[in-house]
Amino acid sequence: MTGIAVLGATGSVGASTLDVLSRHPERYRVFALTAHDAADSLLDLCRRYRPRLAVLSGVAESRELARKFKEAGTELLLGAAALERVAAAPECAVVMAAIVGAAGLPATLAAARAGKRVLLANKEALVMAGPLFMRAAREGGAEVLPVDSEHNAVFQCFSGKKFIKKIVLTASGGPFRTLPVEKLHAVTPEQACAHPNWVMGRKISVDSATMMNKGLEVIEARWLFDVEPERIEVLIHPQSIVHSMVEYADGSVIAQLSNPDMRVPIAHVLGFPERIASGAQPLDLAALKSLSFEAPDEQRFPCLRLAHAALRAGGSAPAVLNAANEVAVEAFLARRLPFTAIPAVIEDTLGASRASAAVDLAAVLAADAEARRLAAQRIARTIGRAA
Repeated sequence: MTGIAVLGATGSVGASTLDVLSRHPERYRVFALTAHDAADSLLDLCRRYRPRLAVLSGVAESRELARKFKEAGTELLLGAAALERVAAAPECAVVMAAIVGAAGLPATLAAARAGKRVLLANKEALVMAGPLFMRAAREGGAEVLPVDSEHNAVFQCFSGKKFIKKIVLTASGGPFRTLPVEKLHAVTPEQACAHPNWVMGRKISVDSATMMNKGLEVIEARWLFDVEPERIEVLIHPQSIVHSMVEYADGSVIAQLSNPDMRVPIAHVLGFPERIASGAQPLDLAALKSLSFEAPDEQRFPCLRLAHAALRAGGSAPAVLNAANEVAVEAFLARRLPFTAIPAVIEDTLGASRASAAVDLAAVLAADAEARRLAAQRIARTIGRAA
């Protein structure tokens, strides 16, 4: 049986991963489950899946928690360093990297260095440190398989860089695709999180509404597939059925289609190169009737432009972009910042940050920390002017 560690087990991708694993108990053994501070949810999962280890990365020492987890048959580890320990542990061959945001980078990098099969749902690892991460994977002998539905679709359609003309990443357009631009300033977190097709966490839902998620995915695709940025295109596809496409030099376009269910790409990377059951509903093409595509409007979605600019700038710029976005989205979800101020905070932070080469993890994390400080200052000024 294959041992697997699920980093970010209490999130939406973690839940989908455990659902797929539960359908194949003869193939997989859950070695470790992690969460930030959702102790009760993680304990419930441990009682069900009986992992050897559990990690709460954002919880201080607690004898009472340790006792509860021990009663469930699981040893509890605390602190962020424990994430790296379980990611590199010899008892697991597969690591599902599903921690949201920059917090997932060190553990995902540790898994790559340890030569694991890394199921990459944490796009920020490549956004913040693409060259560093891919070099660590090569040197460690890791196998990096993309979990994001778009990159997984490209992976399924990819038959070698040599013959590719372009990669086309599709985007739903989120909940505000047709809302008049002048009304975006007043949208609420609840509206932004009401994705029309996907069930996702709140932060990723907001990223979908701003289309920053697609900007981050462009950066991720550049490093995953070693394709020049100008050969990566984004199209809005409201039905979320075509998850991405690859266009070849001979004019052929190969696409991957499925219902919008994260269990499909998760099952693909878990079973690869075999195919295993995901539990997702099969696609009924006759019921769809039509599939539509349109170019994104940069006036409506300025975050897409900012991501392209950060990718062109290189060095620490993508890490700055990601950090400023995380801080701005957090402020929006806390009702401290209007929706339309999210790209403004990101653009100001990119302009104010000092460029660096981001040659190692320490440099990347330093750029991330500085960007968070600058973004917080920009948000404080915005709130002060509005008061």
